[in-house]
Amino acid sequence: MRILLIVLAAVSMATDVLAQISLSSTFITDPQQVKSKPRQALPTFAVDKLYSTRVVGGSSWSPGGKRVAFISNISGRNNLWVVPSEGGWPVQLTVSDQRQASPAWSPDGRYIAYISDTNGDEQWDIFLVNTANGEVTNITNTPQVAEEEPVWSPDGKTLAFVVKPKTSPNYEIHLMNMLTRRSHALTSATPKELSYGRPVWSKDGTRLAAALSHANGRDSNVYVLDAKTGQKSNLTEHSGEQLWDVSDWSWDGKRLLVTSNAANGYDNAALLEVASRKVDWITQERWPVSAGEFSPDGKLVSIVANVDGNLELYLYAVETRRLEQLPLAKGLNTPAGAGNQAFSQDGRLLYYHNAANAPNDLWVYELRSRRSRQITRSLVGGVRSDDLVEPFLVHYPSSDGKWQISAFVYIPFNMPRENKLPAIVYIHGGPQSQTMNSFNRQVQVLANRGYVVIAPNYRGGTGYGKEFLEANQMDMGGGDLRDVLAAADWIKKTGYVDPKKLVVMGGSYGGYLTMMSVTKAPEMWAAGVPIVPFVNWFTEYQNEDPLLQESDRATMGDPVKNKDLWTDRSPIFFVDRIKAPLMILAGGNDPRCPKEESQQIVEEVRKHGGAAELKVYENEGHGFARVENQIDSITRVTDFLKKYVPVPDCGCSLE
Repeated sequence: MRILLIVLAAVSMATDVLAQISLSSTFITDPQQVKSKPRQALPTFAVDKLYSTRVVGGSSWSPGGKRVAFISNISGRNNLWVVPSEGGWPVQLTVSDQRQASPAWSPDGRYIAYISDTNGDEQWDIFLVNTANGEVTNITNTPQVAEEEPVWSPDGKTLAFVVKPKTSPNYEIHLMNMLTRRSHALTSATPKELSYGRPVWSKDGTRLAAALSHANGRDSNVYVLDAKTGQKSNLTEHSGEQLWDVSDWSWDGKRLLVTSNAANGYDNAALLEVASRKVDWITQERWPVSAGEFSPDGKLVSIVANVDGNLELYLYAVETRRLEQLPLAKGLNTPAGAGNQAFSQDGRLLYYHNAANAPNDLWVYELRSRRSRQITRSLVGGVRSDDLVEPFLVHYPSSDGKWQISAFVYIPFNMPRENKLPAIVYIHGGPQSQTMNSFNRQVQVLANRGYVVIAPNYRGGTGYGKEFLEANQMDMGGGDLRDVLAAADWIKKTGYVDPKKLVVMGGSYGGYLTMMSVTKAPEMWAAGVPIVPFVNWFTEYQNEDPLLQESDRATMGDPVKNKDLWTDRSPIFFVDRIKAPLMILAGGNDPRCPKEESQQIVEEVRKHGGAAELKVYENEGHGFARVENQIDSITRVTDFLKKYVPVPDCGCSLE
């Protein structure tokens, strides 16, 4: 009965007037309305030229706000760099052959914490780099344990992070004394189906808040933990399934800034009172809205609205309850910085901007002048934004009539509507993910070569509410596959596409759906490009990370009790149906979709007389971080497509 009372209180929650946003999406439903745009003197991109554009990742303000640390592959590896916050030439702070991520500057400015793994194995260690002399120290050094999400306490004496041994199915929270470099578990013995997310320190350093999430991806709670004793309180008890996450504390420690779908089935931002557990909704939109962080004076809160694959950045005035959209270019605009530190102490906002024609870069927004300044520049190598194809946002009905499916469509420049072009159905991974209006090197190379691309947001993905997210539960490779096939049918109606030249391509779960496509609808495809895929639910479950095993059981049931379903949704058992040639790319250290999944595809396809090429990058994991491997992989894909599905008048022929 106690839980019921809490739920009733949560439903009533706050009755204050909600902040008003006008969120709307403009999209195309008629395939004939997408058009190839003219572009004079359009160059054919050399692959290495396009891949010289930089990748900008995690970032962190210096304590005084004069510098910004960020991850970039400027050197060909994802290493740590520092740039003045006024803009200028970046300086490389770490040099490593291994990728690095999640930088967090210490409050005293002496160190930056970051994580790094070995050849993509995801067994992350936490490192410190001395900002004065560049000396690097591995402070965890646990090859069989992953430590992630390092967050400094406000006084800099303690580092909080999440920990998962390689054989464990979940993450716990640990604290490290930065004087002794000794750590201890703040949480332990958490049920195997539950994991803690990134911890968030209170401003006085006495408490932490974190989400505890179920492996099914549909249920979570926000907990507050005492930093000394580990005593914890669940602030969001509820019946049924709801998602709750926490991103920041108010400066007086009385409220948490949270994101939840409890109000209406869509993520929305709210303030959660720690003592009373009262929820004061900032928004109740039917597009996902995510909470960010408080400004240093506590008067403003950043929030992000996901409107059909575009991210809009807003500031919310806590006292007046007014929301203001920042005047930023269309695309993906999100707060940057480590943890809850997007604001500098003097009130500037660090954010990322990313769009189809603009690689991810760091910008600083001046609250007083309402102007932005770009401080990193990723579009280099002579690549012009005007030569990059911007997509059309389209909607089409699912084949069962249950959903309107959103997709981004890329039409190459200067193309006549003559039903001659090959088209690629480009499938995102996850499945709890979303294709967005972002910069994609693979897609730009393909469009530049003359391939039409449609990237659907199939059911089971994020961005379209709770019901849509849960639509493929116990149905992986079912309804979501039909949404992919419907994308192929839609793109054929544009008048640009030769229906006999359809290609299906995707990575991770998108690689799985690529294999489901060529086995369940073999007549549709001229070629398939699965990247780091899995093809056999049984062997995938046997060989994958224990955390993912819990997820698979939660989303597809028990492998013994649900054997028929697992068999029907495993492409490996239907390889004899495949008619399309395949190009398969895999990572040698992939803990999510082990390379054995790709190897068994090739073996079975060749047994049945089919064509399958395989490249395993032994120094990579789930995706390819090294620039030379990125270049090699897309070159292999374009050469493969030129051989089997050439663009008209390309001077090549089928072999």
